[in-house]
Amino acid sequence: MTLKTLLTTAVVAFLALSGVNASDLKGRGASFPGPVYKSWTSEYFATTGKKVNYTPTGSGDGIKSIKKRMVDFAGSDKPLKAKQLAKAKLYMFPSVIGSIVLAYNIDGVKDGELKLSRAAVDAIFTGKATHWDDTLITKDNAALKLPHEVITTCVRADKAGTTFNFTYFLNKINPDFKVSKKPTWKAAKVIAGKSNSGVSANIQQIKNSIGYIEYSYKIKLGLPAAQIENKEGKFINPTVASFQDAAKYATWTAENDFYAVIGDPAGATSYPIVAATFILLPTEKTQMNKHVTAFIDWAFTNGDKAAVELGYVPLPKETKDTIRAYWEAKKIK
Repeated sequence: MTLKTLLTTAVVAFLALSGVNASDLKGRGASFPGPVYKSWTSEYFATTGKKVNYTPTGSGDGIKSIKKRMVDFAGSDKPLKAKQLAKAKLYMFPSVIGSIVLAYNIDGVKDGELKLSRAAVDAIFTGKATHWDDTLITKDNAALKLPHEVITTCVRADKAGTTFNFTYFLNKINPDFKVSKKPTWKAAKVIAGKSNSGVSANIQQIKNSIGYIEYSYKIKLGLPAAQIENKEGKFINPTVASFQDAAKYATWTAENDFYAVIGDPAGATSYPIVAATFILLPTEKTQMNKHVTAFIDWAFTNGDKAAVELGYVPLPKETKDTIRAYWEAKKIK
């Protein structure tokens, strides 16, 4: 084989490889769905040979990145309203439903043993209750020996959709608490961590701490989590079944790009802190969007088992079909 032939072969191989890399999908944003997206992208590659790279950097970063067109798609747990989508020239639709748990690190208190009323949750995160043996907490936990130790609240350092959805729940309890991706916390002692993994790590390491994290991080790390009082006055353990009961109250319409906040749903058996997570796409990138929707369509068809195993709730078939019709109407399928 001549040198010229070798060089030609090398150039062709390089161009082919470049073409493959250029077609890889790049996404970033919400860490809330990070575990299920990791599972989906891995299985999608194994099945189709098509690579999707998703970096769980937080919803705020995801929104910023897609607005600047730094990525092909973004993940956000905070849904954007119609005016925001129109201004940024974005499409939006949900991908899966998850939940937020209050995980804790208290010696002698096992998973599910701690019960937190709505008043107690508000008191902890507003600083009204500074120690674990505060009467607002102990009155529902007579069987537990809660220590006279300062409560360390573990929160997000970054702008986060998880925080948006958690503060949405707090706002339902206490209207003075403003819904925000990055609020000013007034708890007794606050430690901030980046992403769900960072908050989870802080809870693991800090005694007498409590923090809000996505359920799959609790499962992965074996963290204990509290029963939370729902709006019907029932203390509910975080389980896939209680998340599914809550998810039934979600309402979606394609007309407003599926904008919905599910937090604090009705129902005696509903877990009270659930949330959908969303995909954001740039309206002008029709061909690239078709690659993204092909991946999500694959996940809708093949990814429910992985989602349930990780503690998420797959979207109902009717919702998936409505989303597929939305893609077709936007010519991105």
